[in-house]
Amino acid sequence: MVTVIETVYRFLWGDLLTLPLPGGASIRFSLLVLLLIPTGIYFTLRTRFLSLRLFKDMVRVTLEKKDGETTALSACQTLIVSTATRVGMGNLVGVVAAISAGGAGAVFWMWVTALLGSTTAFIEATLAQLYKEEDPLYGGYRGGPPPSKIPSHPAYYMHKFFEKKDKKKRWMPLSVLFALSGLICWCGISQVISNSVASAFKNAFHIPPLYSTIVLVILGAVIVLRKNATVKALDVMVPVMAGLYLLITVAVIVLNFQQIPSVFQRIFSEAFGLRQAVAGGIGAVIMNGVKRGLFSNEAGSGSAPCAAAAAVTDHPAKVGLAQALGVFIDTIVICSCTAFLMLLAPEQVTGSLEGMDLLQAAMGYHLGSFGIIFIAVILWLFSFSTFLGILYYARSNVSYLFGDSWAAQTAYKVLALIMLFVGGLTAYTVVWDLGDVGVGLMTIFNLIALYPMAGKALAALKDYEEKRRQGRI
Repeated sequence: MVTVIETVYRFLWGDLLTLPLPGGASIRFSLLVLLLIPTGIYFTLRTRFLSLRLFKDMVRVTLEKKDGETTALSACQTLIVSTATRVGMGNLVGVVAAISAGGAGAVFWMWVTALLGSTTAFIEATLAQLYKEEDPLYGGYRGGPPPSKIPSHPAYYMHKFFEKKDKKKRWMPLSVLFALSGLICWCGISQVISNSVASAFKNAFHIPPLYSTIVLVILGAVIVLRKNATVKALDVMVPVMAGLYLLITVAVIVLNFQQIPSVFQRIFSEAFGLRQAVAGGIGAVIMNGVKRGLFSNEAGSGSAPCAAAAAVTDHPAKVGLAQALGVFIDTIVICSCTAFLMLLAPEQVTGSLEGMDLLQAAMGYHLGSFGIIFIAVILWLFSFSTFLGILYYARSNVSYLFGDSWAAQTAYKVLALIMLFVGGLTAYTVVWDLGDVGVGLMTIFNLIALYPMAGKALAALKDYEEKRRQGRI
C-alpha cells in the first residue's frame, strides 16, 4: 500500500515533463501544474480577465448581508470558511519552502498563479451555487462536486453532469472517487496540522508535543462535534487571525520601508531569471512559485465549492466572485506578507535554516522573542481553522457516501480527531503523502466535470453583468 501511495504521489506531483530553455536551464512540470495552469489561462480568457475587471464587484458582494434563512450562510461566511482552509501552513511554511528553493522570484509566480486561479475558483463556486440542494441535517444548503443522494434534488454539479436525464441514480462512479479522495485527503491533512502545531509550540514554549496535542484535540472536539458550532467559531477566528497577522507583518514592512524597493527589484529580477539564468535555475524559480501558489489557493481542487454551495444569495455569480476574492486574500495578501518577512531579514540570519525554523528566525530578527512566540500562535490559529474548515467540507462527501446520517457524520469527525492526535505525537510520511495524493485526485476528478459544465457558470456571469448594468442587482 505504501508503494502504491508513493507511486501515485510521484505521478501527480513529480516531474512529468521537462522543457529545456536557452542557456542550459529547464522547467519541469508536474501533472497537476499541467492541468491547473492551462485551466486558469482558459477560464481567464473566457471570463475576459474577471480577476482584474470585476475586482470591485468581488469586494462588494462579499460585504453584502444575507437575507432570509438563518441556517444558510452569506457569501461572506462561505468566504470565511474557504479562507480558513486556504490560509494555513502553506501560507507560512509553504512560502518559506518556495523562496528557499526558488529564490525571491518565486513570489512573482505565486502572484501570477493567484490571478489565474481566481477565475477557476469563480467557475467551480458558481456551479456549486447553481446545483446546490437543501441540507436535511444541518439546515441551509449544501453542494459542490459530490452529488446529491436525494432523488427530488439532483443538484451537485458532478452528479448532474453524468446523470442521465431520464434516470435518477444514487451514485456516480466519478463522484464516489471524488468524495473518497476528499475524505482521505482531509484525514491526512489533520495529521500534518497537529504535527506542525506541536513542533512550533515546542520551539517557542518548550511544551511537550503530547500536551499541546491534547489541548488541540479537546478544543477541536468541542467545536466539530456540535451541530453548527464550526461556522460560528470560524466567523470569529478567521478575521482575528488574518487581521493579527496582517497587522504585525504590515508593521514590520512599514518599519523597513526603505528596503521595499530593493525587495521588489529582487522579486522581479529573479522572477525572469536575470540572475538565475546564468546558473540554469530559472525553472526552479518558476515551478516553486507556481506549485506553491496552486497548493495554497486550492483553486480547481473542488474543495471550496463545498462551502460556496451553502450560501444564500440573489445571484449565483456573486458567490463565485466572493470565492475568487478568497484566492487573492490567500496568495496575494497573506502569502506575500510571509514572503516580505523573509526577504526583509538578512541572509546571514536565515541562510542555513529551513521550514518553520527559518520563519521564526526571520520574525525573531524583526521583533525579537515576541516574533518567535507570535509565529507559533499564528500557526496554531491558521492550522486549527484549517482543521475546522476541512471538516465543514467533509459534510457533503460523507452524506453522499453514507447517507444523511448523524452517525456517519460523527464517525468521520471522530476519525479526523484521532488522526489529529496521532499526528501531534509522530509524523508518518506516508500519511502526509496521502494528503497530497487526495487533493491531487480531487483536482483531476473535479476538472473532468468542470470543463464541460463551465458554460453554465459563464452564462451566469453574463447574466450578472447584464443585470448589474441595468441596476437590478
